[in-house]
Amino acid sequence: MKIKVNGEEKKIDLNQENPLLSKTLETIGYKPNTIVVELNDLIINSKKWDEVRVKDGDNLEIVSIVGGG
Repeated sequence: MKIKVNGEEKKIDLNQENPLLSKTLETIGYKPNTIVVELNDLIINSKKWDEVRVKDGDNLEIVSIVGGG
């Protein structure tokens, strides 16, 4: 499956056709408690990541949350 992550095309090899967003994020190496995810121009609440499916050609924008002062 090919998707775009932050503007860069990535090929992801998962065993199911339309994997859950949570599994996709785990596969590409993101920790769920430190990011905000936009899928095809819609921000997806982290509580819905186990319900939303990613399809070939989808566009993910992922922003990491950084603490500091």
